[in-house]
Amino acid sequence: MTEPSTWQKRIAGEWHGRPSLFDHNGTWCGFEEIRRSSDFVDGVTTYRMDGGLIGGGPLAGQFRLGAPFSFGVVDSDADRVYTGPDFFGTGQPYGSFVDSHYYGPGWQVDLNTWNQVLPDGETQVYSSVLYQGWAVVGCFNGLYTRVSDRVESLIEAETRNGSVPYILPTKQAGAFTGELELWGADQKLRGTVSASIGLEPVDLLRTRRTVSWRGAGLDRVFTVETRRDGNRLFFEGPRAWGNAIGFGRASFQSLHFTDVWKVRAREFSIDAEPGMSAGRRLAVVYELFHGGNLDSVLHGLLEWTS
Repeated sequence: MTEPSTWQKRIAGEWHGRPSLFDHNGTWCGFEEIRRSSDFVDGVTTYRMDGGLIGGGPLAGQFRLGAPFSFGVVDSDADRVYTGPDFFGTGQPYGSFVDSHYYGPGWQVDLNTWNQVLPDGETQVYSSVLYQGWAVVGCFNGLYTRVSDRVESLIEAETRNGSVPYILPTKQAGAFTGELELWGADQKLRGTVSASIGLEPVDLLRTRRTVSWRGAGLDRVFTVETRRDGNRLFFEGPRAWGNAIGFGRASFQSLHFTDVWKVRAREFSIDAEPGMSAGRRLAVVYELFHGGNLDSVLHGLLEWTS
């Protein structure tokens, strides 16, 4: 390969962040001070990760870095293969989002990493859910930037906001709206979808949530009664059923419709800060399944209107 892939060009450079570490219950444990970079030299792509853990509680011994990580990548916009020595697995890009599954011998966990580059091209929404077999043992998530004069302010913001829970407005009706991209399981762009998440608060713990997706052959509107219990959500019909767990500002959701379709999702509340303010922008990723088969990936940025 003489030229890097489109995805590799999109993430070139050094990215800085302070993602938070959560245990399997969603309890905040500490920060990971990280610098991530990748380069494409003479047809060979190498990823590097350097930094250390701040805090971590009982997980510190497992997730504190003893040395910088690095691993080779078979660069492709189809299947990106991670060839070790520090991570082994694959990742599949869908435009500005990549879904990666791999194993880290140093951390002794399997990881499912969702990395979403926002429309500004300079901000990443990152999460890694950590597994022992099929059981979740923790999660890293947060924002990254590669703009040098934004690093200090981003680190300060992530320090304030990393532990803030995912809680959407509870007394103000409104909607998160925007244009999302729909990519097929074949990793080809199907088109643009007009999306809306309408919120009608019932009380401080319950919200009537109406989701609308229209465009690119996707036409679905569904309403669910949403109940919050701590950092957990329960979607209790009538048009979809499921649940979610929050790791800080990121809500990881599983939804089952009343037909053959289901959704695996992450909603990340970008602007959420300590106190009673709720995030005004949501970075969203929805993986849509027809039965057990991935059909498409819908992702992008939504903004709040009251």
